Amino acid sequence: MAAKRRKFRVEIIPEEDGIGYYAVVPSLPGCFSQGRTIEETKRNIQKAMALHIKSLKKAGEQVPAEPEESYHIVIEVAA
Repeated sequence: MAAKRRKFRVEIIPEEDGIGYYAVVPSLPGCFSQGRTIEETKRNIQKAMALHIKSLKKAGEQVPAEPEESYHIVIEVAA
């Protein structure tokens, strides 16, 4: 039986030093990865997500649900 497929929002952010990227999954606290390129970062976070979900299931914890509809926007403010 094939595993249920789920979608999660991933944030990919350039590293502060300008070399590479890091990725976080807000719905999976503690799930993050990095890479030299955006494509490498996407592959790495996909692997990290699979391992994170496997770990949650093994521990008997529920996999958090991603909201069906979510909006991601950037708002600029004076700082």
